[in-house]
Amino acid sequence: MVGTLFIVATPIGNLEDITLRALRVLREVDVIACEDTRQTGKLLTHFGIEKPNVSYHEHNETARTAELVKRLEAGASVALVSDAGTPLVSDPGYRLVQAAIAAGVTVTPIPGSSAAITALSGAGLPTAAFRFCGFLPAKSSQRRKLLEQFKTDHCTLVFYETPHRILDALEDVEAVMGNRPAVVARELTKLHEEFLRGTAQEIRVELAARPSVKGEFTLLLGKPDETPVTDDAPVEEAVREAESLGLSRMDAIKHVARQRGLNKRDVYRKLTE
Repeated sequence: MVGTLFIVATPIGNLEDITLRALRVLREVDVIACEDTRQTGKLLTHFGIEKPNVSYHEHNETARTAELVKRLEAGASVALVSDAGTPLVSDPGYRLVQAAIAAGVTVTPIPGSSAAITALSGAGLPTAAFRFCGFLPAKSSQRRKLLEQFKTDHCTLVFYETPHRILDALEDVEAVMGNRPAVVARELTKLHEEFLRGTAQEIRVELAARPSVKGEFTLLLGKPDETPVTDDAPVEEAVREAESLGLSRMDAIKHVARQRGLNKRDVYRKLTE
């Protein structure tokens, strides 16, 4: 009889967030497949769980999948965990689940923490419809290209971002998305948890003023504001103000055009008249 593959969600910060069911499964399985055995080891030690574990990450995913499926086919039970949160959500595991299903193995999810859902529940943005988009690309040009694809989405967008890229990402969001409402959730469930709310530009200014930017970030963008901003200031002045925020000349023109409900060519023509 084949075994069972359990997809076990673990805390994203506060260890009290683990479920009783997750603890029971981790104690009962034959082996635990971990994204980082050292990280998971801290969790297991905290709860007094002693079980064999193997590494399962993006660099050994293919080879380890074949090995784990063989164990499952032989009747072993396996728990898959990531460093934090729900496995497969911007973490390795898809290949293992797919291979297990193909082999006739039962796959049982053990639900629990997820940074995306946790951030969404506390952000104060619309939740009737949302799109989880994973991590933004590392390069600005690729980020802006991706954000352009989502610009007209009428649902809340959820991204993960790193501390060393969050300021640049917010700058790109401002350039592409304009004044779309934004929320940055930092260090969720941890001691220094916080939610920063406003526009991307306002949040970027607040973070940039800090001595350092640390923590794990979830970036959420609300529905686009389709009402053009009424602004009596001359176009030249509005563009200069946008440039003072760090936008390039062209991005400043696009920003003013979006704010005023104009075509960017109209804004450019007014500047050259």
